[in-house]
Amino acid sequence: MKKVIAALACVSGFALTAPMAFADRDNISAVGSSTVYPFAKVVSERFARKGNFKAPKIEPTGTGGGFKEFCKGVGVTFPDIANASRRIKQSETDACRAAGVTEIVEIKIGYDGIVLANSKKTPQLDLSVKDVYLALAKQVPNPKGGDKLVPNTAKTWKDVNAALPATPISVMGPPPTSGTRDAFVELVMESGCSSFAFLKALKDSNPEAYKAACHVLREDGVYIEAGENDNLIVRKLAENPNTFGIFGYSYLEQNADQIQGSKINGKAPTFENIADGSYSVSRPLYIYVKKAHIGVIPGIKEFITEFTSEAAWGDTGYLAEKGLTPMPKKERASVAKSAAELETIAQFRAP
Repeated sequence: MKKVIAALACVSGFALTAPMAFADRDNISAVGSSTVYPFAKVVSERFARKGNFKAPKIEPTGTGGGFKEFCKGVGVTFPDIANASRRIKQSETDACRAAGVTEIVEIKIGYDGIVLANSKKTPQLDLSVKDVYLALAKQVPNPKGGDKLVPNTAKTWKDVNAALPATPISVMGPPPTSGTRDAFVELVMESGCSSFAFLKALKDSNPEAYKAACHVLREDGVYIEAGENDNLIVRKLAENPNTFGIFGYSYLEQNADQIQGSKINGKAPTFENIADGSYSVSRPLYIYVKKAHIGVIPGIKEFITEFTSEAAWGDTGYLAEKGLTPMPKKERASVAKSAAELETIAQFRAP
């Protein structure tokens, strides 16, 4: 009888239809954001310490890469959870649905700031979003005037703003699969780009041209893609004092003895400034759970309970100690209720 069930599971491609005793996996699998990774990792450790379930396997594949794996299908060969530093895109939900992943629980876990950090051996910079755009965009408005874009040839920070030091522009950051990259482009690059009236006008008249002007980063070695390993970027900043790195606030807080965050539009990336919204480069963080896996892969519901407990994500919870900015208490209560009820968002339900 066991062989019959296993055979049927293999034929259907849906190994989860078999009882757990016949499944190939008995621990939670989570993929996705490198920003959410340290938070998911510490929740995993606390969860496993209670002794009822095995420790979840958490892999920092990047938000986009995580959704790609998460949306491939339902079954023990596919992840149960996608960690994300942005909301899932429509194209990703379409891919999920096409592969039979039609019920997904979205859980906001808190907020995080994106920092442009450097070594404490050098001065802290006070940058505007316009400064950052002019430093990192592949094409920029012609410095001589007019409404045309030209290749970016700025070599130093002083080249983009006379008030800044004449140190070389060198920035390490995440690849295109990263949610941090998506958020940085939207919150910083796009805002700086839109400070030019003729580029702002493109958003409605020619969205593709607007995206090309505002979203594309330099490819001449000034912006260095450093993969999904934010800890590696931190180490490189310590070794190269004039280099800057882009990553989540939690990595800045954990390495505050070595690195500092630049001010953006006059505000430093601090826990308080992110919490009250005065530091503008911040975004919500999420985990996405495949509802079909709950009750089959052991411990998923209990893992959600741990993640959404006050001990974890509360104002004085252990995730705040790791750098997560908690949601307001009322919002936490609402999200925790939806998570406990395994509420799926309408856009993820089958038509």
